[in-house]
Amino acid sequence: MSPVRLLAPLLLVLALAAPASADPPPLPAGTDLDYQLGGPADVPDRVGIVVRDRTEDPVPGRYNVCYVNGFQTQPDARRSWLQQRHLLLADRDGLVVDEAWGEWLLDIRTPARRERLAGIVGRWVAGCARDGFDAVELDNLDSFSRSRGLIEPRHARAFARLLVDRAHRVGLAAGQKNWATWDGTAAGFDFAVAEECGRYDECGAYVDSYGDQVLVVEYRARDFARTCAAHADLLPVVLRDRDVTPDGVRRWC
Repeated sequence: MSPVRLLAPLLLVLALAAPASADPPPLPAGTDLDYQLGGPADVPDRVGIVVRDRTEDPVPGRYNVCYVNGFQTQPDARRSWLQQRHLLLADRDGLVVDEAWGEWLLDIRTPARRERLAGIVGRWVAGCARDGFDAVELDNLDSFSRSRGLIEPRHARAFARLLVDRAHRVGLAAGQKNWATWDGTAAGFDFAVAEECGRYDECGAYVDSYGDQVLVVEYRARDFARTCAAHADLLPVVLRDRDVTPDGVRRWC
């Protein structure tokens, strides 16, 4: 068989495995945001960007962001994660938990574990793309700060690059969540989701990294008012109740 004929199948395999070449869709300008992690609700006409959990359906005709807990476990997934306990962070006292939310931390300290975990999270991200979402929000990038010193920032950066790559391969924009002092564009993130950046004076840091590609969620009325005054001309800002319930607080600048 000629070298050319031998090479042709290899080139086909490489082409199929290559990341998507098209740029992921950016956040639309001049529209409002709704943050619906606690369950779907009606979407007002003024809202063009909707964030929902990966288990929910996207909203037709809107820019849809799929929520994925990329660095920690969901509380309702404990049983399935215990079957892969070796991928969860632990010390002599047991599994390391984010006490605020009851979520175990993923063990991203080694390249091998990062690859295994990226395969799992990557399947969720691919599911978002199949369901018709435009982008993915990868939550808890800063889980290292709750790891009892076991996870280092460099581990988080390395894992972030893997997850962003998985998102881009299926045509989704990737959103940084948390760790405002790090410019996630270095890992390929396309936008940021900034919770309470007005409260903690972090909105400017996200704008420095992402310009107008930032989604802002505030949970206190006074922080919302301050954020609207400072950033509503550039960024979409929504006030939500902390449990982001379907019937809870929703206000826009």
